[in-house]
Parts: sequence; structure tokens; C-alpha cells
Amino acid sequence: MTTSTPKRLTAFAFAAAFAFAACSSSGSSAAPTTASSAATPTTASAPAASGSAPAAISGSINVSGSSTVEPISTAIAEALAASNPDFKYKINGPGTGDGFKQFCAGETDISDASRKIKPEGEADVCKAAGIEYIELAIAYDGMTVMTSPQNSAVTCLSFADLYALAGPESTGFKKWSDAQALAKELGSNTTFPDADLTLTGPGEESGTYDSFIEIALAGIAGKRSQDAKNTRPDYIASPNDNTIVEGVAGSPSSLGWVGFAFAQENADKVKELEVSKDPNGTCVAPTAESISDGTYPLARTLYIYINKAKAAANPAIGAYVDFYLADGTISKALETVPYVNLPADKLAESQATWASSK
Repeated sequence: MTTSTPKRLTAFAFAAAFAFAACSSSGSSAAPTTASSAATPTTASAPAASGSAPAAISGSINVSGSSTVEPISTAIAEALAASNPDFKYKINGPGTGDGFKQFCAGETDISDASRKIKPEGEADVCKAAGIEYIELAIAYDGMTVMTSPQNSAVTCLSFADLYALAGPESTGFKKWSDAQALAKELGSNTTFPDADLTLTGPGEESGTYDSFIEIALAGIAGKRSQDAKNTRPDYIASPNDNTIVEGVAGSPSSLGWVGFAFAQENADKVKELEVSKDPNGTCVAPTAESISDGTYPLARTLYIYINKAKAAANPAIGAYVDFYLADGTISKALETVPYVNLPADKLAESQATWASSK
């Protein structure tokens, strides 16, 4: 079974669009590169205008973190490199948690994140290491709850249902119907099928794992004096979003969750479920519109974190972030992959935060 990922679609389409703009304005462009070898930095130019990348940027950057944010950051790096062949970059997506470990150890310049940095175990580690950072919101995303297209018995799940199926009290449940009593106790009238429950989702290194718990499970777990930081441990966990999609698509009565963009890219292979915050409440499908207006219960904000000292010492980092936040850059990237733009005022806040940090 083959799944598609938004990473390459974004990168190639986005870089091509900016390469075309560069050709139209200057008559030439260079092919994008993905090398991570160091180059001697030059002074960064001013932020790019909408629809074009700045020229005369050189140097290298090292980015790691969220697999959800990785396609956006990669696309923007490729677009910048298309007109700046001496600009080098390395971008990986091992997960938000693993990315923060690298970032707070001083190993990376920028950390992609699908959630805010945790005060304990992350922010305090950065502080102890003397690493100051700049937090910038860059887009919205939603987490899509999925099952197999063959599973006609399920169309909508509430937070209570998700807790009954994937929360800490569901450990050992092998069938959907095993969760029926717990869901009913939580006030849900959803009828679960008498079918095997094959659960596949992100691992603990993923920001998607943390966000899912924080939004959907933690409130219920806390009220019931249960573990509010973890899901049930007995499920198939993977740091690779495409592996999760494959796991959900490969079982007729599956359940899983992944970032909205990855589910959308594989919509022909999985069945996206509607979600209700309250038991027996209004079911909302994950769409760009419902994520943007906040009606989809599993919406979240995406971030990049910049090492302040490294940005001051390496003009390539500043040039990349300038281009990232320039009017039109993120929105052009999001034309080729289904993440959701920040409202203009929210993007302006990120632009102002970055400008004031220099």
C-alpha cells in the first residue's frame, strides 16, 4: 500500500512557484538544493516581498522537530534556495519532543513544533543551558481522527468516546464494544461495533500525541484522577505519519489520529471522522474552514522556535525567518498542502515578535 505525503508536494510545487517568480523578475534562477554543508554567511537582505524570494543569501541552517511542520519549513527553505544556491539547509522531522531535545542541547538553530514548548522538561532545560528562544506561530492545523473506509458503523466520536477508546482507562480493550460501558459512564450514547479495535497513532516523541492528549483526553482523565499525560500504552505507535495512515487503512475496523494535512493527502485511503467536544454534541468534520474558525474541536496552532543567539550570529537564519514570515510566503506554501493560514492579525503578531527580537 502506498501513501502520499504533503512534504514533497509542498516543497516542489512551492519552490517551482517561487522559481517562476524569480525568473519573471530577474531572468534567471537556480535549482533548489538540500545539502547541509556549511557555507560562509553573508549579510542577510531585507524580508522578501510577497511572491518573490530575496537574493544573495548564503550560509546554512539546521532545523528539526515536528513532522507536521516539516513540510512547511522544507517548502520555504527550498523556495529560498531556488534563488540562492549558496543557501544550505538541513530539515528533519523526528517529532516535536525530539526536536526540542536537540534544540535545548544547542544542536539545532530552529525547532519546528506542533504545540508550545513544555515549561517542565523542555523550557527549563533550555534555560539551564542558557538558550534563549523566540516563539513564532506560523499556521493552524487540526488532528484528524480516522478509521477504515470499510468501517461504516462509526461516523462521529466525542471526546468521551475517544477517551473510552484510547485513554488510560481503555488499556486492554481489544474490541470497540469493550469501551461501550466506559463511554456510557461518561455520558455518551454512541454505539460501538462489536469489531476488533486496531489502534494506530503517534508516539510519545510527537507533538501530535501531546496535543491529542491535551485537547481530547486530559480534561476527562483529570476529573477521574487518571493519568492526564498519556494515552493507553497498548497501541501501535509510530513517529512516521505515513505509517499511521497505512496502519489505519490496512485494518477494516481501525482507529487512529494524525495531522489534518496527512489525512487529507490520503483521503482516498482512510475515512475521516467527525468529532464532537461534548458527549452527544454537534459533530464537526475537519476542514480548513472549521479549523480556521475554531469550530473543529481538535484544532491547534503550529510554531517555529528560533535560537536567539544563533540567529544573531548566523545571518542565514535571520534571512530564512524573514522570508518565512514575509507577507505571502506561508500562504503560498499552504496552497499546495492543506494546513490553514493564520488570520492576518495573528501573522502580524508573529512578524512583530520577530522584528522586536533583532
